[in-house]
Amino acid sequence: MRLLILDRDGVINHEAQAFVKAPLEWRPIPGSLEAVARANQLGYHVVVVSNQSGLARGLFDIGQLNKIHAHMLQEIARYGGKVEAIFFCPHGPDDGCECRKPRPGLLLDLGRRLGVDLKSAVLVGDRESDMAAAAAVGAERILVKTGHGQATLESMKELSGITVCSDLSAAVGHLRNAP
Repeated sequence: MRLLILDRDGVINHEAQAFVKAPLEWRPIPGSLEAVARANQLGYHVVVVSNQSGLARGLFDIGQLNKIHAHMLQEIARYGGKVEAIFFCPHGPDDGCECRKPRPGLLLDLGRRLGVDLKSAVLVGDRESDMAAAAAVGAERILVKTGHGQATLESMKELSGITVCSDLSAAVGHLRNAP
């Protein structure tokens, strides 16, 4: 199975100042919805993996998060794309869980549930925590410059093994041209 793992905020949709808390606050990054459809056409199964500490902070509840994700899936489907699963960490940054990126717990859970060797997966993210989680499971890493990506690029000390692309559309273009 060809697996493409996407972070949500900053990769598929714009970051919100104080978290995306409602479907109408979810705004796609130009070209990202089409990029998911193109990834599907290339044979990739697309999965979203996201830290959602707004749950732990009480900014929204699981029902609201489900509505946000339903809206996202509907928008992606309008462009012919499909996300097969959404995995998220509901904990805050200080909760010490194993599922919050940069820890690999969420990715390891995804691999177990889908029966996938994550060493053959590709992860696209905009933060150092995304890159660290991907590295921990041996996945290919693509850093996009959208969201926090440009700041991440400027602050990361070690970029070896990381492909840098302008956005998700360019990342899927890279996958199309990869051997």
